[in-house]
Amino acid sequence: MSYKHTIAFYNIENLFDTKDDVYTDDDDFLPKGKKRWTLKRYKKKIKKLGRVISQIGDEDSNFPPAFVGLAEVENRQVVEDLINGKHLRNYNYNLVHYDSSDERGIDVALIYNQDVFNVTHSETFSVYLEKENGQQDFTRDILLVTGKLNDEQIHVIINHWSSRREGVEATEYKRLAAADKVNQIILDLKETQSDPKIIVMGDFNDTAQNNSLLSLENSSQLYNPFKLIDVSTKGSLTHFSEWFVFDQILFSNSFFDSKSTKLNFIKADVFNSKFLTQYRGKYVGQPFRTYVGLKYKGGYSDHFPVYIILKEDA
Repeated sequence: MSYKHTIAFYNIENLFDTKDDVYTDDDDFLPKGKKRWTLKRYKKKIKKLGRVISQIGDEDSNFPPAFVGLAEVENRQVVEDLINGKHLRNYNYNLVHYDSSDERGIDVALIYNQDVFNVTHSETFSVYLEKENGQQDFTRDILLVTGKLNDEQIHVIINHWSSRREGVEATEYKRLAAADKVNQIILDLKETQSDPKIIVMGDFNDTAQNNSLLSLENSSQLYNPFKLIDVSTKGSLTHFSEWFVFDQILFSNSFFDSKSTKLNFIKADVFNSKFLTQYRGKYVGQPFRTYVGLKYKGGYSDHFPVYIILKEDA
């Protein structure tokens, strides 16, 4: 008998609560802020995101994901609200979250099904960046979660690297610094363990062909199945109607070796079911977003989730 486990990552587009955090720049996401972020809109988004997560990988597995890395969550409470919502509350999810020093107050997190994944350790790592004036430029921390997926130890590294907003070349050094940090985390794991099983996921704000992701592949000997996605037809997000795959899941080659694991890789894809897309108009087929600028659209996210399937042979 064999089982299939879905492992996913999802940038959920600014999951903020409606309360003011005096330590972060969250003013736009308040009831009287620029985006008029109300409790009604918040609850609607929670419900929609739960529906998405519960269905990721459902063509291959009869169960919702074993664990999901998340980007753009404001705090622990919003993740708790997510896993306690209508579509996820019956699946025994728990969460790992740490507050980072990101200026907007958004972090990464992991939700995991306790029936199949048992967390044994977690910690965060900061990426040191500097602005042109020499001041520290704060960004999202990298989250490391170690656990057992049906008795096999796996290390999951969750990322949300710096954006390209100020230009691809001008900001590349930030993503390269994040890649260096991930490579160091993996090197440290390899120094203490023999052939550790590692999964690296995130919104990297780079493609598989960029230097930062190639660094993960080459320095840490990771396999990136999202290199094979044909961006002429799909991606995890769009920019000026062009598809990109910034959201990716990489993993150690041990997931191809049946001698070292019962968890074997069989598939990677973008979860872009029709209900997640814009149904009509100029942007048909693209992610159905919560906001476009300041305009509320009431959708899910500006990213599609990505996932891999691991087959477990009993």
